[in-house]
Amino acid sequence: MIKGFAQRARAEAFHRALAVWLYRMAAIVMFVAGVVYWIRLVGIEDGPLYRFDLMPLWWKIAAPTLAVLYPVAGIGLWLTVGWGAVVWVLIAIIEAIMHLGFPQLFGPNLLWLGFHLWGLGMLGAVRVIGLYERRRLRGY
Repeated sequence: MIKGFAQRARAEAFHRALAVWLYRMAAIVMFVAGVVYWIRLVGIEDGPLYRFDLMPLWWKIAAPTLAVLYPVAGIGLWLTVGWGAVVWVLIAIIEAIMHLGFPQLFGPNLLWLGFHLWGLGMLGAVRVIGLYERRRLRGY
């Protein structure tokens, strides 16, 4: 009985550590992406899309939105709260609409969309495994 409890506790601790690690790595990427969008807005680099007043209208709408949402998602993911993943899903939907729906305006950024898909898939898998483990431990 005690051996089974110890194994369950170790499995639960491993799952929690894996989930926290995934959340924190995604949070760092979200913070970096947010900084990149803020660099675009304030015009630190040269180029037509790297200064807000020179951007076309569609980028003037998308860039500030993502510049705010990325750090918010990063904070939520770093704190490992549920709304961090929800904001990440919102970001992924916005960028999918941008890059898949309007590639002539925003360009096709399939690598970044792949990151969103992979990261959210891994996050979903960790959540499903955690749910399965909790149900198994309770004996349902």
